[in-house]
Amino acid sequence: MEMFKRFKYMILMSVFVLALAACGNSEESSEETTEETESGTEETTEESPDEANSGTIEIEDAHGTVEVPVNPETVVALDNRTFETLGDFGVELVAAPKDVMPADLGYYVDDEAVENIGNHREPNLEVIAAANPDLVIVGQRFASYYEDIKELVPEATVIDLNVDVSEETETPGENLVNGLKENTTILGQIFDKEAEAEEINANFDQSIEEVKNSYDGESTVMSLIVSGGETGFSAPHFGRVFGPMYEIFDWVPSLEVDSSSTDHQGDDVSVEAIADSNPDWLMVLDRDAAVGSEDSQPAADVIENSAALQNTTAVSEGNIVYAPADTYTNESIQTYTELFTDMAEAFNQ
Repeated sequence: MEMFKRFKYMILMSVFVLALAACGNSEESSEETTEETESGTEETTEESPDEANSGTIEIEDAHGTVEVPVNPETVVALDNRTFETLGDFGVELVAAPKDVMPADLGYYVDDEAVENIGNHREPNLEVIAAANPDLVIVGQRFASYYEDIKELVPEATVIDLNVDVSEETETPGENLVNGLKENTTILGQIFDKEAEAEEINANFDQSIEEVKNSYDGESTVMSLIVSGGETGFSAPHFGRVFGPMYEIFDWVPSLEVDSSSTDHQGDDVSVEAIADSNPDWLMVLDRDAAVGSEDSQPAADVIENSAALQNTTAVSEGNIVYAPADTYTNESIQTYTELFTDMAEAFNQ
């Protein structure tokens, strides 16, 4: 009888221990389930890639700090320094000034879905209002319309990426280099193309170094703008396109004149004065190649067939660099990279 009681007691204790173990496992399982649930909740609250790319960022434009939407759905671009970069990034536009856009940017110019704002002299700003944009990119030719556009589309974000190389600035070369790179970086941040922006800037930096390394530091340089068969003077420091390069590359100018400007056709300097300065190198912008006109002539014909210039070192030795044909309407960082690469190759010959 005593053995039976002892056996019964051992069975009851075994059951009790098993019950305690089961209870412990249940609590651990419950805790694990809770942890998994909490972990799952945290995972589901993480932003998806699309959500992470939404929202806003702060950038610095010509007017200060601006909060800009990331990957905006509707974009209007007016700055001719940005068109090619936006195209490289695959950004779709709802409106643009097609009349002052290079024809080789056909993905904008030929796209009927992109409304035409016209040109900077008589722009149809109502097209911008009708487009109801999330973002408007202003700069260069359209910089003076900044306030008008802000009033016209108060719900849109308007940024001014103007690069100041005017007669008022003391450092046009520094402004050009830094401005092109900073604006490329800004566009990369806005459209989630930061790696692409870094590559564009790296290629630009490399082209600058190539020119610096290839220029001998002594040869004289003259820069010209050909328009309507006439030759204009693109002055050192402030002349259209080439002016800031005298500072960037420390070029020796063959001629300097008082009251130089950034006039789009160049300053009025006689071809005889240009010849008398006898430049070792000529840098030439063919304005008509970009805009076309009834009385246009290829810049190469005007320069190389000019009787007054035949005896200059630049013409006689073939030391002439022509800017890419679309430069006048496409002053993008890509255009300058191409131009600088051509200069370096010419200097190295």
